[in-house]
Amino acid sequence: MTLVPRAWFVWVGILIAASTLMSGCTLTAANQNADLSLATGSADHSRLVVVTVRNPAPPNIPHAGSTTRTYDAPTQYSVAPSAEAQANAIAKTYGLKRAAAWPIALLGVHCIVFEAPEGVDRAQLLARLRRDQRVESAQPMQSFSTLSTDSDDPYRKLQHNLDDMNVSGAHQYSRGEGVRIAVIDTGMDATHPDLKGHIVEQQNFVDGRSPESLPERHGTAVAGIIAASENNREGIAGIAPGATLFAYRACWPTQQSSASATCNTLTLAKALSAAVERKMNIVNLSLSGPSDPLLERIVTVGIRRGTLFVGAAPPRGTAGDDQLFPTSIAGVISVDRAAHPSGADATLFAPGDEVLTLVPNGAYDFMSGSSLSAASVSGGLALLLARDHHLTSASALELLAKSSHSAGQEQASTVDLCKAMSLLLNQERCTN
Repeated sequence: MTLVPRAWFVWVGILIAASTLMSGCTLTAANQNADLSLATGSADHSRLVVVTVRNPAPPNIPHAGSTTRTYDAPTQYSVAPSAEAQANAIAKTYGLKRAAAWPIALLGVHCIVFEAPEGVDRAQLLARLRRDQRVESAQPMQSFSTLSTDSDDPYRKLQHNLDDMNVSGAHQYSRGEGVRIAVIDTGMDATHPDLKGHIVEQQNFVDGRSPESLPERHGTAVAGIIAASENNREGIAGIAPGATLFAYRACWPTQQSSASATCNTLTLAKALSAAVERKMNIVNLSLSGPSDPLLERIVTVGIRRGTLFVGAAPPRGTAGDDQLFPTSIAGVISVDRAAHPSGADATLFAPGDEVLTLVPNGAYDFMSGSSLSAASVSGGLALLLARDHHLTSASALELLAKSSHSAGQEQASTVDLCKAMSLLLNQERCTN
């Protein structure tokens, strides 16, 4: 037998590791470019399908000499070779082109976005995929929109929304201290004087850019409603200034500096999974779109784990009749604006017209829409959760519904946060 020097094995190992690392970098860059293409609209969404295949977690095999109580970290969830092989086989069978892929640990699946060939009927393709035993689920790639508009008249009384909801009374008992809120939206201006120190984490699930470099209008406005600083001699006060925000960018503006924004199945799935895995207390979804099976499964897991989800009620009418995500999901709290209620499935109402809030570059503006109403309820929930961490979605909804009062003629009953607090604390009445 010819003996090979030990150094030879070392060099071979280094070469293999370097080759693997370079290959991994290439794949990562390709995936980022694919995700960017999906997000910016350069891909034809009418030809995209979202497919999942089963992706069992690898066994956590202990090292020699270790015990079941080893200090080693569990194996990181990744794509199993069998799942990758099935994805490739499915692509070959149906002539599909891979656009993006991502393993979803919460569901134990590998998620792939495929682009169908031109001329292929997507509905028929999905029907064939759903009959394929290798496929765990198949659905169209779908688009979602934020629900707010910019105001044309910035000269209204400041922050009437806080008075309508009796926020000052509730602040005697809570400011949302210690409550973690994931805001799944566009980018946010974390450097805004009224948001400094409130956003503890920013992630961008749309493309490869740094989230800190994307101060966008809708996300900044929603964050300001929830947690703008109080008593800092700057601008406005948020409903839950003691809460901490996690800014998860899953949407992008349709036009520069616009409050109107778009999201899709893939970006929302990534952001929702991150929120559930990070054990958020509240997830704010000031957006709406069609019923989406994949997103519904992720939200359902989050609700089962105790996270409260708040969604903006979509408007009634032709465009709103099929806008079922997220508010049609059992356990999601649906909120519409009180002054002009039009939501198809709203269970609560809060101010959402001409609400003063934050916009990028340290500025302020009035905005309208159920996006702001949902943010108001998310902030209100934070006040309640700070006093009772075991509050469930059902019990919180009951408290807020019982507290609601009319804030004016021809308006729906607006939540009264001070009254909800008194109900929670078993007090006879709210004291301002």
